[in-house]
Amino acid sequence: MRSFSRLLLLAVLASLLSGCGYNAIQQKDEQVKAGWAEVLNQYKRRADLIPNLVQTVEGYANQERQVLTDVTNARARVGQVNVNADDADSLKQFQQAQGELSGALSRLLVVTENYPNLKSDQGFRDLQAQLEGTENRITVARGRYIQMVQDYNTFIRQFPQVITAKIFGYATKPNFTVENEAQISQPPAVKFGSQAPAPAPAPAPAPAPAPQTPQPAH
Repeated sequence: MRSFSRLLLLAVLASLLSGCGYNAIQQKDEQVKAGWAEVLNQYKRRADLIPNLVQTVEGYANQERQVLTDVTNARARVGQVNVNADDADSLKQFQQAQGELSGALSRLLVVTENYPNLKSDQGFRDLQAQLEGTENRITVARGRYIQMVQDYNTFIRQFPQVITAKIFGYATKPNFTVENEAQISQPPAVKFGSQAPAPAPAPAPAPAPAPQTPQPAH
């Protein structure tokens, strides 16, 4: 009899928790965690490509020491950030470090335009393709994570799950801050073969007026 009473009590509690959004909160929280894991996975993929990229560029453009050093140092700083996605300050620090690495990579890729032999190297071209694909994956993973966090935060603020969230200690999660919304949908350009457009030709000067022939006096 006691066993039956316990089972009945558990069934009632499960029904109440489900009705107040507890199960849905759990599901959405796990989705956010999975989305964050994918973000970290793609950022790590990019970081793993950088040593080979620096080594390849160094073989052709060793004189670009400052640019190569900046990329290496930026990658090291990214690795030193112990990010906690549930802490706004930690997430901001992580995002800042990743932004510095993106900037250093962009400067490095601009430098490579000055070395035709480097751009024709097969190993460098393979790294180009991998880096471009990784930047696309980062953009997709970040976009999905942003949507998951927004969905989670909106859900736990609604009634009645807002009460459940407070009882069980579920708070809203910080999200990526994006200065330019286009960054969510547009990955950084990493094309090595693009050339700057030629300047438009200067307009031709207007022709000088023809000299007037003096009219004979009458």
